[in-house]
Amino acid sequence: MQLTEIRLAGFGGQGVILSAIILGRAASIYQGAFATMTQNFGPEARGGACSAQLVLSESPVLYPYVTRPDFLVVMSQEAYARFVPELKEGGTLIVEQDLVRVSDLNQEIQVYSVPATRIAEELGKRMVLNSVMVGFFTAVTHLLDPDAVRKAVADSVPPSFRDLNLQAFERGLEQGTTVLTANPADAELQMQYSPE
Repeated sequence: MQLTEIRLAGFGGQGVILSAIILGRAASIYQGAFATMTQNFGPEARGGACSAQLVLSESPVLYPYVTRPDFLVVMSQEAYARFVPELKEGGTLIVEQDLVRVSDLNQEIQVYSVPATRIAEELGKRMVLNSVMVGFFTAVTHLLDPDAVRKAVADSVPPSFRDLNLQAFERGLEQGTTVLTANPADAELQMQYSPE
């Protein structure tokens, strides 16, 4: 895997940091790559701005900070407004469909949206929306092996919530696969942003 920069952002309580830990663990422990993760969050326990920066590479990472992310995952409108300008041209944007309104984007950005919160609520716990998002990210980016991410999810959450998080991961993976394979022409249209 070539050097890849990822930023995940939202608000406290959405599992943004845990999502980055899972993806980094999948790359470094289960795929033999290298990963660094840095985090930034407000003083509030929940509801404040929160972001994580993840750098993945097949060789040791010399600079651990994201400069121009290849992939941006946003789970709040505030995170969208703050971080979209940093996204690399030709990069990929993944948004929480019900919480983020996409506007004023460069035409070269690929956009995917997923109702992660709704799916998590269907599973009975809103708090697993991050595992849904991790599954969706895995499916649409093809950056990490799904089995590696699945193992990282299992290793990263408390045992009492392992099954629920794995179910959430599978639902996100399924949703992402559906977006890509339902109809290739439609998927291409969904990926390219067009101004309203």
